[in-house]
Amino acid sequence: MTEFFFEYGLFAAKLATLVIAILVIVVATVIATRRVRKSMKGHIETTRINDELDAMRDAIDAGISDPEAFKLHFKQKRKAQKLERKARRKALKQAAKRGAAGKTSADAKPRVFVLDFKGDLRASAVSRLRQEITAVLSLARASDEVVLRLESRGGMVHAYGLASSQLQRIKEHGVGLTVCVDKVAASGGYMMACVANKILAAPFAVLGSIGVVAQIPNFNRLLKKNDIDFEMITAGEYKRTLTMLGENTDKGREKFTEEIEDLHLLFKEFVVQHRPALDMARVATGESWFGQRALDLALVDELTTSDEYIARACAQSDVFEVRYVEKKPLPERLGIVLQESADGLLMRWWERGTNSRFLS
Repeated sequence: MTEFFFEYGLFAAKLATLVIAILVIVVATVIATRRVRKSMKGHIETTRINDELDAMRDAIDAGISDPEAFKLHFKQKRKAQKLERKARRKALKQAAKRGAAGKTSADAKPRVFVLDFKGDLRASAVSRLRQEITAVLSLARASDEVVLRLESRGGMVHAYGLASSQLQRIKEHGVGLTVCVDKVAASGGYMMACVANKILAAPFAVLGSIGVVAQIPNFNRLLKKNDIDFEMITAGEYKRTLTMLGENTDKGREKFTEEIEDLHLLFKEFVVQHRPALDMARVATGESWFGQRALDLALVDELTTSDEYIARACAQSDVFEVRYVEKKPLPERLGIVLQESADGLLMRWWERGTNSRFLS
């Protein structure tokens, strides 16, 4: 009996040592990961959309099929997937042996990288978009494709100009770019969309609004009525043209109108550079159109939803959703929420005055 307890105690000690060793490794890994992520403002996350679609398909199949038949089919499917992964790894090794490290063989499956951009007045999502594009381009091949799900009613010119330039990087790397518009890509949103090799839109998505608008309230008469003086000192004849508090002049209005017209010209030149077949005299009026009408005017290339296009891509490509996730402290997150709320109120106010068409 004493020997049994001795052996049992020895076994327990070995087990405890093993558990402690595993815990030490896990804790060290977690700490190292946190240190790495702490040194970064954010990190890239990827999701294989093919797997998500397979999981949904399997869930439905399991609910409507005979249990035994489904079990057999599921085993066969997993076996086929295992063989496919094995063949892919073998192809990668063979390519590496031929001195093509980091490149796949010619028969490798093409990849599709799916990005999202939901634009506000300041196009603040460009801070994430630039990181996602940089990450994708670090390993994208010419046979790959980037799909951007775009939703934006437009906003500040310089902000959407930067967002468009980020998309231009994809084409300059020789990678195909497809923009999908399910709801709206107007004004600055269309400035981004027109960069793409293909623009796809849902039948009732809103596109176009190739125009520029600026509006500003003026309180000068209110100040005068209440005997409040307002002074503004500038150096340069056109440092200020129209202001909210000063007394605006016809000369200032003419200069401001000239600047708006020039900005509209730049916008039109940018769009026609990427879509030369457009009849700019017809589409650059500041109007916007629903999907079918936009297709008739060549503002888009095909009517379909992003879901349908991505589902089709999954049949022949490995499709990955790419997201740049930023770690922000609570006060900053609250500030973003307040900013988005303010942008939403400003957007609604502006829409009432501009009939949903603006780029400013």
